[in-house]
Order: sequence, then C-alpha cells, then structure tokens
Amino acid sequence: MLIVESLLGFVFWIKNNILAKNNNLIPTYEEKISLLLEMIAFATIDGSLHKNEYAFLGIIANELKISKAVFNDLFHQELPHIVIKSEFERFHQLYRLALLMHSDGVLHPKEEVAILQISIDMGLNPIVTNRILKMMKKNQSPIIKADILLEIFKEQHN
Repeated sequence: MLIVESLLGFVFWIKNNILAKNNNLIPTYEEKISLLLEMIAFATIDGSLHKNEYAFLGIIANELKISKAVFNDLFHQELPHIVIKSEFERFHQLYRLALLMHSDGVLHPKEEVAILQISIDMGLNPIVTNRILKMMKKNQSPIIKADILLEIFKEQHN
C-alpha cells in the first residue's frame, strides 16, 4: 500500500502546486475514463488482474471522481481511446502506469515492453521513461519523490 500512499501524495502535490495554476491541466470526464481504460488494459497485459492492481485502480478511479459502478463497468467495456492533451498529464499517466506495474510485486517482461510503447505513443521521451523505470527498479520501493518527478518532467522538455 506504500505505492498507493505515494501516488495519493503525488496527486495532492500536483493539485496544490500545478493544477491550481492552470485549469487546462484538469482532464475531462471522458479523458479520465480513457486514463482508467488504459490502466485496466495495462494491468491485464500479463493475463491476470492481481487484487493489489484492482485496489490500486480503484483508488485512482476514486481520485478521478469515477463512481465504483462506472469503474467496475469499465472492465467489461471498450470505449474509444482519447488522446491526453496535456503533456504533464501524459507524464502523470506514465508514472501511474509504472506504479501499477509494481503494485503486484512482479515485473513482467510484457509490462516493460508495453509501458515503453505506451510512453512513445504518448509522445514522451523514451530516455526519460527508461530513467524513471530504472529508478523505480533500483530502489527498495518504486516510489519517486514528487520533487524528483517534477525535475524529470522538466527534462522531458529538453
């Protein structure tokens, strides 16, 4: 549950420090649903959904203000994928996916390949993605402090 606490801390920090300054970064309802659909697809890429992955996804849904009923229904639907407009929100989604990847305690090769492809599809720098993934692997905990993530996000622009 340390991963969940870290993500919630990161989300709170984002809301207070960045989103408050720029309302354009707040995703629409459709974008939130798309974020969750992407995360659900990613969570099941190894052929199963671990209870920790489901719990993690539920916390993300709650943070995005998606009802439990809608959240559960997403596991049985395919909705069109919506491109995330904000670069910061794409970076945030990458971090959520990376935490999700670690939430079941098992790193599957399919997950690593998929997250790299997803980051490229989102237009994120693969070098930055690899840096984040390596940092998460080498530490005892996959958690990266919010200020370090913000610095890495700034590198994305270079």
